[in-house]
Amino acid sequence: MLERRDSYDLLYHDFRWVIPSRFNIGTAVSDRWAAIEPDRTALLDYHAEGEPERLTFGELAARSNAFARGLKRHGVRRGDRVALLLPQSFETAIAHVAIYKLGAIAVPLALLFGAEALRYRLGAAGVKAVVTTSAGVAKLRNIVGELRDLEQIVSINGAEAGADDFHRMIADNPADHIAEDTGPDDPAMMIFTSGTTGQPKGALHGHRVLLGHLPGVQMHHEFLPQPGDRLWTPADWAWAGGLLNVLLPGLYFGVPVVVGRSEKFHPESALLLAEKMAVRNAFIPPTALRMLRTVPDIGRRFKLSLRTIGSGGESLGRETFEWARAELGLAINEFYGQTECNLVLSSMAVLGVSRPGAIGKPVPGHTAAVIDGEGRRLEAGEPGQIAIRRPDPVMFLEYWQNPEATAAKFIGEWMTTGDQGTEDEDGYVHFFGRDDDVITSAGFRIGPGEVEDCLTGHPSVALAAVVGKPDPLRTELVKAYVVLKPGTVGDRRLADEIRTWVRERLSAHEYPREIEFVEDLPLTTTGKVIRRQLRERARREGER
Repeated sequence: MLERRDSYDLLYHDFRWVIPSRFNIGTAVSDRWAAIEPDRTALLDYHAEGEPERLTFGELAARSNAFARGLKRHGVRRGDRVALLLPQSFETAIAHVAIYKLGAIAVPLALLFGAEALRYRLGAAGVKAVVTTSAGVAKLRNIVGELRDLEQIVSINGAEAGADDFHRMIADNPADHIAEDTGPDDPAMMIFTSGTTGQPKGALHGHRVLLGHLPGVQMHHEFLPQPGDRLWTPADWAWAGGLLNVLLPGLYFGVPVVVGRSEKFHPESALLLAEKMAVRNAFIPPTALRMLRTVPDIGRRFKLSLRTIGSGGESLGRETFEWARAELGLAINEFYGQTECNLVLSSMAVLGVSRPGAIGKPVPGHTAAVIDGEGRRLEAGEPGQIAIRRPDPVMFLEYWQNPEATAAKFIGEWMTTGDQGTEDEDGYVHFFGRDDDVITSAGFRIGPGEVEDCLTGHPSVALAAVVGKPDPLRTELVKAYVVLKPGTVGDRRLADEIRTWVRERLSAHEYPREIEFVEDLPLTTTGKVIRRQLRERARREGER
């Protein structure tokens, strides 16, 4: 954990990891608090109408113990994989804690996944049990015969054909202590990569991964916990950003976590939730922040209690940063990481670590650099690959049953990210995009994030994605796929206006020479644009 310091340099240089020889995520986020303050609020379930429901740490500890015993009675043992195909809910938190206490491995999956995506992930992980909803049970019925390791399905909506009743399992089992004696390197969870560039891989993490996240969470939420803090994110808890940036750290710190059940992000609904629940600390991905920019007069229409906003998963961009400072009165603390090694770079405005267009600086306890293909650290301003030095408590153990891919992730002491960037003379890291996303045009290397952010600053643009389209003269030209705001007509005049908008704000080589107006964009369940699909589309267009 971070101790208060007056400067980032002191914070970074004075930090020392304290990783105990025995550690279990489940007991750390529930039993520890239940023993000293059982009535303390752990979770608050938001309802648009009526008062929120409350789950205390005492209830979380007891119900997770009982559910763990129920799973054990059905044959789940240490090291077995248990999938959670669930939305944000009390049941999701209870199931996670129970799995960790058993020494089993949690495999969080997005409820929005289709049958093919589920078949691949459940099969690759060799999942033994799945905890899900009625909708999830229906999806599983179509593929269960192909999953040879799957033995049990548990529904949080009650007993149904082929599924056990989650709440009955809790009621039928004792709530006494059950936690396995685990060490920090014992496997705790497997989170699949987003799959924007090929088949997703299962990144296996040890129990130490939670401890590894704490300094980064405290940094972008400016010394969390503070009196009155309350955490919320629209991000799915199946994603590392929702689970490890919000749910588990919030429980560890004893900060109430707000549960929001919306399957799709709606800007005005999100603002109403933040207002009613007095959210003080939010993690909002860049795409969602850009959607918030479409809501007029936020400061006048909504009484918000926000103290901090963190954002990560994609490049935020200068336009969105400046909008938040003007409209919300906050500097968004951008952060960076990957499923394999999350929350290793961050901003922290309260200590002056905040620069538009930059991710931030290394979080205390982590060593990050921009390196070349041989693993050499590059000088300030030289473009290369962002990398993290091992060993590191937040770093993954391995890709599940894929030693070749695990080995290929490293160059010497550095874990590579596949993300391109630069480090400036002040130590700030600037993110361009993934290797495949960076556009090479007329000798320039162009990161799509800054162009996309500039596009969404145009008053007619709701969302935008930018890719390189093959071009015989420039190698690639910048092409933008643009979703317009309701009631706006996409014609040649507007396309010319948008091109001029970007050219005047960025540069003559970065503006999109082609603009295509589209109804929507392909997004992962974490809200990232799947640029691979758009690149393939642009390539096919270039071949015609």
